[in-house]
Amino acid sequence: MKPQNPIPFEFKFQNLPGYQITKFLLDPASQLQRIYLAGFELQTFDRFPRCVGVVRDGCIAMLVPGTDGFQILGTPGWRMGEAIGVLVEKSGRQVFQNKQEIVDATPERLELLARFKDELKSLLAGP
Repeated sequence: MKPQNPIPFEFKFQNLPGYQITKFLLDPASQLQRIYLAGFELQTFDRFPRCVGVVRDGCIAMLVPGTDGFQILGTPGWRMGEAIGVLVEKSGRQVFQNKQEIVDATPERLELLARFKDELKSLLAGP
């Protein structure tokens, strides 16, 4: 159904006084603030000077700055000391592994990791 009285001008996003809002949402400082306020812990690591570690509930992801703000580097995993345990299958079962260290990928840990990834991706994209 067509509107009775169409708007007499072409509405463009850049006509809004705050059209820079998209750039603000992808601003690295704004992204980190949203992540921190959502209850994630932010950490830096000497081994990865360009990255910011994001930690919560035993899960960890590394963020790197990009042209569109921060992006997840690699795949989030389970925190194992100063390292990331990657989800792998070993002897027919799922585990988180970093070098020789292995932690069982229990259903609870897998659920925590799935929620962690989903929420982090959502926060990086903006409100």
